[in-house]
Amino acid sequence: MYQYTMGCVWVGLACLLALILSFSSKAPYQLKMAIFIIGSGTIVLICIPLMMFKPRDYRNAFIPAWGCRQLCKALGVTMEVRGLENIRTEHGAVVLINHQSFLDLCGLAYLWPVIGRATVVSKKEVLFFPFFGFGAWLWGTLFINRSSKKDSICALQKESMAIQERNCKLLFFPEGTRNIKETLLPFKKGPFHIALQCQCPIQPVVISKYYFLNREEKSFRPGHAIIHILPEIHTAGSAVEDMDTIIESTRNTMEIEYKKLCQEIRRRGH
Repeated sequence: MYQYTMGCVWVGLACLLALILSFSSKAPYQLKMAIFIIGSGTIVLICIPLMMFKPRDYRNAFIPAWGCRQLCKALGVTMEVRGLENIRTEHGAVVLINHQSFLDLCGLAYLWPVIGRATVVSKKEVLFFPFFGFGAWLWGTLFINRSSKKDSICALQKESMAIQERNCKLLFFPEGTRNIKETLLPFKKGPFHIALQCQCPIQPVVISKYYFLNREEKSFRPGHAIIHILPEIHTAGSAVEDMDTIIESTRNTMEIEYKKLCQEIRRRGH
């Protein structure tokens, strides 16, 4: 089955790459985004038979993540990961990542093999994306109902036990929505409730701005992004009363790094 699946992956990727490379680097924004979204779904679809042997296992995402990285490279998008020395696999953590675009899926594809036993927290609507939603469920994504605060809290409290019991890394986009500005949006409190409840560290991860991607101008050029894993912010000994201070400190730390990466990317012409 493994050889069969890998064979399908290679065939599927070959077809996708042939389609992508048949277009110039000036292909319309909508076309390239469509290729990325459909391509990602196709990669997940090809991998579903293998993932069904161990449902809800974070390792199910390894092959789709590899395929997504190749898809991004074919579209002219490359990424590098910094700060690997800041990862601690011997304990769990709440991982916070800034959110810009559906292309953040590529960032997750780079993070997944290195961050540890990972679980992404996502809105339940993602579950209904063709193929991708089911695949995301198979590799352990936690889907929450944002319209029901009570349901969301119950789901997160249940999942937070995995941080303590299995040293899991719970990945959040704390801004709660996509943001293409050069400053971060205010952070939601949910991830910090979990961190304080578990007394686990917060691991900030900053992805540089996608200057090569411009929805307003409808441009999708080849480009490069930097993913920087920052040192953990410890919450041990802190209480709910300290939450606002921790949120402000975490957001400031991430925004300072975000601005630094923005400057570096601009200097490099990406």
